[in-house]
Amino acid sequence: MEKIDIILKNAVVKAIKQLYNSEVPISQISVQKTRKEFEGDFTIVVFPFLRFSKKSPDLTAEETGKFLKENIEEVYDFNVIKGFLNLSLTHQYWQKFFRNINSNKNYGFKTQNENTKKIVIEYSSPNTNKPLHLGHIRNNLLGWSVSKIIEAGGDKAVKVNLVNDRGIHICKSMLAWKYLAEGKTPKEVGMKGDHFVGDYYVAFDKEYKKQIAELVKNGMNEDEAKNEAQWMKEARIMLKEWEQGKEEVRSLWKTMNNWVYKGFEETYKKLGIGFDKIYYESETYLKGKEVILKALKDGALRQKEGGTVFIDLTKEGLDEKVLLRSDGTALYMTQDIGTAIIRYEDFKFDESAYVVGNEQDYHFKVLKIVLEKLGYDWAKNISHISYGMVELPHGKMKSREGTVVDADDLIEEMIQTAKAKSEELGKLDGFSEEEKNEIFRKIALGALKYFILKVDAKKNMTFNPEESIDFNGNTGPFIQYTYVRIQSMLTKAEEQGINELNDFENIKKFEEPEISLLNKFYDFEEVITEAGEKRNPSIIANYVYDLAKEYNRFYHELPVLKEEDFNFKKFRLSLSEKTGLIIKNALDLLGIEVPERM
Repeated sequence: MEKIDIILKNAVVKAIKQLYNSEVPISQISVQKTRKEFEGDFTIVVFPFLRFSKKSPDLTAEETGKFLKENIEEVYDFNVIKGFLNLSLTHQYWQKFFRNINSNKNYGFKTQNENTKKIVIEYSSPNTNKPLHLGHIRNNLLGWSVSKIIEAGGDKAVKVNLVNDRGIHICKSMLAWKYLAEGKTPKEVGMKGDHFVGDYYVAFDKEYKKQIAELVKNGMNEDEAKNEAQWMKEARIMLKEWEQGKEEVRSLWKTMNNWVYKGFEETYKKLGIGFDKIYYESETYLKGKEVILKALKDGALRQKEGGTVFIDLTKEGLDEKVLLRSDGTALYMTQDIGTAIIRYEDFKFDESAYVVGNEQDYHFKVLKIVLEKLGYDWAKNISHISYGMVELPHGKMKSREGTVVDADDLIEEMIQTAKAKSEELGKLDGFSEEEKNEIFRKIALGALKYFILKVDAKKNMTFNPEESIDFNGNTGPFIQYTYVRIQSMLTKAEEQGINELNDFENIKKFEEPEISLLNKFYDFEEVITEAGEKRNPSIIANYVYDLAKEYNRFYHELPVLKEEDFNFKKFRLSLSEKTGLIIKNALDLLGIEVPERM
């Protein structure tokens, strides 16, 4: 079935030709959904046609509307508001549209074809010196959701993770463990491995600050003290020994990282996310060093007297970017260069997108330019899905000071909040404990994911656990409950012997809430496309909330099971069933599960 916006655009081309004897390019015709406060389904902006009509906007809109009403069977009426032409479609059109999409369980989703692009999405990118925290949750949810939306739009998403498993921060945890742990392991103390290692990262910072304070007290200035503190000097030595492959250092590094990986896997499982491939900085940084040293030898890069290798980007309005330290050790840029090259060799991607916080905007701008200057043409297809900071109501979080809210703790808090709210409302009376716990989990994770993803990723946000679990607000549980209400009603219909919902006879006239619901159905395909192009899951989140609200209005204003006309009853049940399916599919794009009962 041809989309109505295409039908209307082609009709406007004919209208301008017949009314004003002029050719208008279809690209100049804008067809938009009519705003809620006005009557109509679609709106045409007529201002680009004034140069052909030589008339006022209102008169041009009036003449165009009259032509469309008389010549296009899908249009039954129109109105003009300040030069905007609002068109109302016939009930026959909406019926035909609904019948067309009703049998398609994947309505709105595109299938892969010869034009399908391969898009690599890197997200998570944790450090192995601490557990995943609230910031990582936003990162992971964005990466997973964007990947699912890209797939729904007909492209191939490759989900990858780059684990930052080397560097000075890793050595800090290792050094603190050596001095303080007395050989203890996570299993011995009954802790998740990532939490266990993270505690030693915090312990390093506490001891380091003590050493700085002592040196300052003895007359050293603070900058010197930071460099001369014993533990920092030892951490630097450890990093160099790691790069040189010293067995003792490498062995401890492998052991502690494996503790962390087991912890990460548990958290990823709780969040319901995963990856197609995991890269490790300890493996990719060598490729970066190799490429940088070859480019230095070939004269593409420069070296300072102390040995630092850099690239001069001042002509690009940037600065001199260091690519290797004077002692030959690698930086983040070193490994990102190596990872990007290896990743292209692995996947021959059409685009490589990095889900990383907005504090790294400059870094990825530089990465792209450096790779292009080193001769990699595909670097122009690197993109950065940037996101803002996420905080809790009581303020910022700092890993090294131990003030971060761990992802595991937050998930558990959400489950407990979901349990308290559900029990307070008495929604789960009569369920077994196992059933209740599974529903609490789905409500909790749905609340967490929806609250984070409904905010445009580029914006900073405050996550409020209590506010996110509200069965009446702009929340995941409200949308989940709408889905459950629909399933409950369909079950009752089945018990009444109403099974074949889609064999209703033609409806001569729809009620306004039915038209509004059909309008929301129409939007779903375009919403998926827009969310994919903009890499923005909040577009899906806001759509599914609006759909749930629209359905609840329909449910309260029109009888469904109590409708006396059997044909209308089946039609409204069919509308309800389709609403439930779109809600389920839209929430799935956000990584949110729906309970069948709650």
